[in-house]
Amino acid sequence: MMNYDQADMQAQAEAPLPDTKPLASANLVEGLTEEEKTEIAAWCKTGFEEDLDSRGEWESNIDDWIALAKQTKEDKTYPWPGASNVKYPLVATAAMQFAARSYPSLVPSNHKVVTTTVIGKDPTGEKFEKAQRVSTYMSYQLLHEMSGWEEDMDKMLMMLPIVGTMFKKTWYDKTEDKVKSKLILPKNIVVNYWTTCLDESERISEVIHLSPRLLKERQNLGIYVDVDLGEAAPAPNLAPSDADNNASSLPYTLIEQHTFYDLDDDGYAEPYVITFDYNSGKLLRMSPRYLQKDLQLKDDGKVARIKPIQMYTKFGFIPNPDGSFYDIGFGVLLGPINESVNTLINQLVDSGHLHNLQSGFIGKALRVKMGDQSLRPGEWRPVNATADDLRKQIVPLPTKEPSSVLFQLMGTLITSGKELASVAEIFTGKMPGQNTPATTTMATVEQGMKVFTAVYKRIFRALSEEFYKVFELNSTYLDPNKYITVLDMEVGPEDFDSSACDVAPGADPNAASQQEKLMKAQGLMEMLQVAGPIFNPIKVLSRVLEAQEQPNWQELFSDEVIQSGQVPPPPPDPKMMAIQAKVQADQQKAAMDIQMKQAQMELESRDKAQKMAMESQAHAQKMQHQEQAAMIKSASDIQMANIFSAAERAKAQQGLVQKDQAHQQKMSQQKEAASSQNSKSKSGKPTK
Repeated sequence: MMNYDQADMQAQAEAPLPDTKPLASANLVEGLTEEEKTEIAAWCKTGFEEDLDSRGEWESNIDDWIALAKQTKEDKTYPWPGASNVKYPLVATAAMQFAARSYPSLVPSNHKVVTTTVIGKDPTGEKFEKAQRVSTYMSYQLLHEMSGWEEDMDKMLMMLPIVGTMFKKTWYDKTEDKVKSKLILPKNIVVNYWTTCLDESERISEVIHLSPRLLKERQNLGIYVDVDLGEAAPAPNLAPSDADNNASSLPYTLIEQHTFYDLDDDGYAEPYVITFDYNSGKLLRMSPRYLQKDLQLKDDGKVARIKPIQMYTKFGFIPNPDGSFYDIGFGVLLGPINESVNTLINQLVDSGHLHNLQSGFIGKALRVKMGDQSLRPGEWRPVNATADDLRKQIVPLPTKEPSSVLFQLMGTLITSGKELASVAEIFTGKMPGQNTPATTTMATVEQGMKVFTAVYKRIFRALSEEFYKVFELNSTYLDPNKYITVLDMEVGPEDFDSSACDVAPGADPNAASQQEKLMKAQGLMEMLQVAGPIFNPIKVLSRVLEAQEQPNWQELFSDEVIQSGQVPPPPPDPKMMAIQAKVQADQQKAAMDIQMKQAQMELESRDKAQKMAMESQAHAQKMQHQEQAAMIKSASDIQMANIFSAAERAKAQQGLVQKDQAHQQKMSQQKEAASSQNSKSKSGKPTK
């Protein structure tokens, strides 16, 4: 074995490569002897064949699952040549339903495939800005720079539910100076069937079918050593399914094995990528599978551990119940049910065919021409026999109509298969009953999506691993201050610091449908109205726009919002403005009315005060006049009283005098009368 020093291998792995021969310096095959090359290639081939044999039964079933999903047309000879061979699309429907639900969610229309999460505290916001740059650049990188990534995702989401396991390879291609990702079919990744995971596997072998032209091209670039592999020939169990027998079109079968090999004889196997031709057994390439930062040294400076570079990502559908490495899909779960449904359908069709086209025996005593006899609809053919002879000589075979029991059994199997695949009618877009409450429908959809959600989260986990591989490759190989013209931004390796941010797919593994995401966004908007200042309106609106998958929704925010980070007050409602204007006009009118009333009241008060003053003055004058008049009247009364008193006194005195005179006169008369009476009485004569 060649004596390789560990430091020399590290230097070769990390040395800058010339532009004219990008990968030549990393190929260790050029320093090996022919014996060492043969020994290494044979060792790798032995391990590859052991792994290939361990999964032989699983590999033989893949073609059956794919043929069942493709509904491949096959000729049948039982129970007779050309018998019915209908394929019911149970597996195909389940796979298409899964792909239709998962693809738009994992690759959203807003092109935000990658999201980032800030790790640790970020008081200045620097980590957040870095994370945003990483998210924007990686989304652009996957969809635009890594050609075929989205197409591979579409293909993988269609094949994964059928076969159960798919792989993607992520690596840095120095010939094109960019990170690349490629979908690899499960039959082309050979791992021991009982391997627990890729990171703990001793060997990961990729089967590469390479045309002579592409092989020569890689040899010219220095990727592979320039050796003669002879003519290409199909390898047993490894030939591509579309290969024909034309020798000029046959590809070479190369095995790229990611394994561990003790090249320097220090007792520790280092990680390498070894590529050899399967038919000729010739070694084409051997390169270290680690970087300087992947070395872990002991105290004495010797290598304690080397962390290998993992290029492959496994995408699993449902873990295999037997605990093996390869997951299962609808091919395993629905294959037997689908085969049973196909058998029942074909039996019903064949039964109907026999019943509609009857057959039987014709006696030789019947005088008709022997051979095949067929009658057109509406045709009556004369025969030289009586009706009784016809009934006796023609004996039809007993047949039955298609069995209703088989039909019911077929319906039961189809229903069972749909329940297993979560493709009930309500999930394929059909409306429920008219009287079905909306809450019942939503609960049914939610429960029916449980199986899908679990599988979806497994894909989400695997996709996170792939994104992290791209993240790590960018931190190592990305050009400093790479300017992205489309995005108007600069990114560099310093942005891809795993201690500052983490990457994840942009999809929500808990949201199984677009309607569910919109409902969550609507609920967030309703909470914003209630919570008020507790939530950040800009971030809430951003999540709502993302849920709606609005294209370039960042452009919808105004410059004022981008600069301030605050939502400006909403524009006034014309109706509210009219109401407010009316209220304001009413208020102004009321204020003017109040002012006018106040002025009027003030004028009235002044008038009243003036009137009262005038009335008071008039009253005072009147009182003065009345007082003067009273005084005059009093004086006049006094004078009159005095005059009256004097007159009265005079009158009274005169009256007294008159009374006294009258009294005296009366007394005089009475005396005279009395005297006269007395004189008469004395004479005795009556008085007249």
